[in-house]
Amino acid sequence: MRQPKQRKTIRELVQEYFQQHPNTDLPHGPVVDWVTEQWRLQGNETPPRDPWRVIRHLHQEGWLIKVRKGVYRYDPEAAGRVALDDFTPEQKQAILERDQYRCVICGKGLADGVELHVDHIRPRYLGGRSEIENGQTLCAQCNFRKKVYKQTETGKRMFIRLLQLAEKEGDLQMVAFCREVLRVYEKHGVNDHIRWE
Repeated sequence: MRQPKQRKTIRELVQEYFQQHPNTDLPHGPVVDWVTEQWRLQGNETPPRDPWRVIRHLHQEGWLIKVRKGVYRYDPEAAGRVALDDFTPEQKQAILERDQYRCVICGKGLADGVELHVDHIRPRYLGGRSEIENGQTLCAQCNFRKKVYKQTETGKRMFIRLLQLAEKEGDLQMVAFCREVLRVYEKHGVNDHIRWE
């Protein structure tokens, strides 16, 4: 008696599509379309649940590289390396020495009683390598802010662009609003590495 053909999961279908197109920058739209079609051909009556979320999870796990918003790449050589690839103790020492044992954002060091971390400038999940050139010294607080509050950086850049547009258009009310918001960033020392004046 023939066994029924085993259905593939959404994750397996997403991985299959990327494996069929290695080292290719793929927008998530065609991937989702293909997965949806394959899901239907397997006899499923309801559409697959959130294949784009599966793509994002594969990226966060290091299986995919995010090229830019909505575009991902499968590199067979790099897949899964994110969790394993870290700075060696020798690399960490070299980065700390190069940065003079001080946080490159706030300038605090061990003498100020802060804990220092060696951080990837370009994150591993975006394809950043564990090389000395891609390393930087951050205090625990700045490292935490970088990882958890990345959205504040995006917001600040957005207000800077909005300010520039408002100045170009002569919209004084919007100029005043953007300047006030950006001064709040300054007041609280958030994303000081992004200059706007």
